[in-house]
Order: sequence, then structure tokens, then C-alpha cells
Amino acid sequence: MVQIFRPGADSVARVVLSSIAVVPVLAVGLACTLWRSPYATAQNVAREQPVPFSHEHHVGGLGIDCRYCHTAVEKAAFAGMPPTETCMSCHSQIWTNAPMLAPVRASLAEERPLRWRRVHALPAYVYFNHSVHVAKGVGCTTCHGPIGTMKLVYQAAPLTMGWCLDCHRNPAPSLRPHEAVFDVAWQPPADQDAAGARLAKERHIRSPERLSECSICHR
Repeated sequence: MVQIFRPGADSVARVVLSSIAVVPVLAVGLACTLWRSPYATAQNVAREQPVPFSHEHHVGGLGIDCRYCHTAVEKAAFAGMPPTETCMSCHSQIWTNAPMLAPVRASLAEERPLRWRRVHALPAYVYFNHSVHVAKGVGCTTCHGPIGTMKLVYQAAPLTMGWCLDCHRNPAPSLRPHEAVFDVAWQPPADQDAAGARLAKERHIRSPERLSECSICHR
């Protein structure tokens, strides 16, 4: 009798068949893990900027209000970036010869705007309106993280669809009094869930079902 297969052929066949079933599952799991990781979301990544602007110094230390630089945050979809003249309103008087501010001085002299790199960049198919969120009582730090302690701004949240939907389905934990929206040191009270639910009702925030509809963010 002639032996066609080697003694280990059965084991090899079992491994191959098991791999056919297991490898796709592992591949999908790996893909999902990578998709949600900072490698894909850019969470906690600080972008190199033309000037190393420190929010820790300007906001946390000096107490400059967010609206001083981001003037459109209460009335437009885009919060806006400060023109060079805003920077020079202070730096024409202080730190006038600081080497790190050379790009700012050049920008003013050449009438050429600074090219800041966006840190929180959403895909083109996602619609986001700053003014709506601010009007409803969502604070800056809810999405941007502890901005008052950042030497360089980084993306504190993953900005994934699931992250946005978690808030849309239950906005109460993210709501605060209007006077605290731009307070980077604000901390939620012990009864935040109840207080947030009350604020949601007072501000006529849509039902979770409506806020979860595709057309809210994809237009």
C-alpha cells in the first residue's frame, strides 16, 4: 500500500482550515482597533505650528477669553482664527523682539496671514456648527479638553462618529450654564445628570432620536 500523504498532513490540514476561519476575524478585529486608535484618529497629537502658541500661558495664566481670538464661535459654524493684528495688539508692546514671534512680525509687515494647521479637522462630509453647540451650553473643554493647560494644542477627543453620537444620544452630561461655556476651569457639579437634563429641557434640545438622525451631521 502506497502512502500518499505524510503523517503530519492531517495536522497541517486542521491548521489551514482553522486559519481560514480565524484569520478574517482577527483581521477585522485588528482593523477596528487601528481605526479607533490614535494612529487613525490623531487623538492626543499636537500639530507643529508656525508659532508655538501656548494656551496654558495665554488662557490658563493670563485668563484671556476664548472669544478674544476665536471671534466667530458664537455666531458661525467655524470658530475662526485670530488675524495677525489680534496678536500684535499685545505683542507690539511686550515681547516685541522675541525670536519665536518673528513669524508674527513678518506676517504683519508683509500683510500675509499666518498659516495655522488645523488640529481638530473633521472630514468634508461631516457638518459641525460651533455656534449651535455654544448656544445650547456645550463648553469648550467638553470637546477640546483641558485647553487651559495645553502648552501646544492637541486633539483631546477621538472625534469619531461614535464619540459624537454618545453625546447626541445623551447630551445632559455635556451641558453647563451659559456663563460657564468659556470657563476652562469649570467642573461639573455632583448632580450634573439632573442639572444637564434640566438645561436640555429649558433649551429645547431635540430628542436623542432626532439628534441621532443622519441628516443632523451629514448634509
